[in-house]
Amino acid sequence: MSWIILIASGCLEAVWATALGRSEGFSRLWPTVTFVVAIVLSMAGLAMAMRSIPVGTAYAVWVGIGASLTVAYAMVTGSEPTSLVKVLLIVGLVGCVVGLKLVDGHH
Repeated sequence: MSWIILIASGCLEAVWATALGRSEGFSRLWPTVTFVVAIVLSMAGLAMAMRSIPVGTAYAVWVGIGASLTVAYAMVTGSEPTSLVKVLLIVGLVGCVVGLKLVDGHH
């Protein structure tokens, strides 16, 4: 269950990061509200997951998921240019996250 919570929290990290960018310095209401709700839920989920997943692993997975989804979303929506190198780096990042999950099962 901790891993499911951690994955959901990583997804929420992408939500709050995207909302932060769209809030234009907290001057737009709904992106700011989305940011606040998503960051609170994301941090709460990360804290819950850290009860049973080592801190370093949990944080690396959380950041990896959030960063991957944030960049992928930006490329899909056209707000960031897409390149083969970026796609390969995201795939590598996701591979590292999966690797951390697999290694965690052996501790």
